[in-house]
Amino acid sequence: MSGSHEARTDDISLGGCFIDTAARVELDEVVNLEFQLPSGEWLPISGVVASYQPSIGFGLVFSSLTKDVEDALADLLR
Repeated sequence: MSGSHEARTDDISLGGCFIDTAARVELDEVVNLEFQLPSGEWLPISGVVASYQPSIGFGLVFSSLTKDVEDALADLLR
């Protein structure tokens, strides 16, 4: 998956999420995302594609979360 793609996030947790998008990905591909927080700031997160449904989206397992990113994600989920 190269370039920028618009997508919607579903079923998000501290471990990962599902990304609703028509973009094509490969299993085990590393994907870099940015989530916009309510404050307007952007939260960068990387993950590995764990499942892929063409034209629907893909499951992403978060990888290498820093403590700051994990804390911000936990705040977002509350």
